[in-house]
Amino acid sequence: MSYLTKLKGSPAPIPPKPSFKEMGFISLGAFLAACVIGFLAYYTNELIIMGSFGASIFVLFVLPDSPFAQPRNVIFGHFVTTLVGLIFYHLVSSDWWSMALALAFAIALMQFLRIPHPPAGSNPFIVFLLGANWDYLWMPTLIGSVLIVLVALLYNNISKNRSYPKYW
Repeated sequence: MSYLTKLKGSPAPIPPKPSFKEMGFISLGAFLAACVIGFLAYYTNELIIMGSFGASIFVLFVLPDSPFAQPRNVIFGHFVTTLVGLIFYHLVSSDWWSMALALAFAIALMQFLRIPHPPAGSNPFIVFLLGANWDYLWMPTLIGSVLIVLVALLYNNISKNRSYPKYW
């Protein structure tokens, strides 16, 4: 198969649309997870939210059976990639090339540690764009990721059709 032929895609069908009931269940779970971190950020006046959490919430509620949605992947994926971003930003350089190296290293480390979580891949960029300090590792990264996983644990198991997590 030639390179250009591959670009056309395979003849695989588009996945089916979930039922309205399932879409409602997913949307309510996403809303509740966002409410928890949003309310706590507002109430405590602490940074508990980061941009990549929106994508994490998507994965946790739309794809709860995926390896990417499992608690270890979400929590440790966010922690490791933020740590890598902070190390490169503070100890290597705050230049663009250091940001690119941080991203590449973070992705490789998530794979090596078997904790891939695609939304966490954006964390090195977030660290660089914000010029984040070391405390960013704890708040919002660790606290926020634990909170959204807790909501997913409680909410996803309400459904008789779901069992979350698949593994720790």
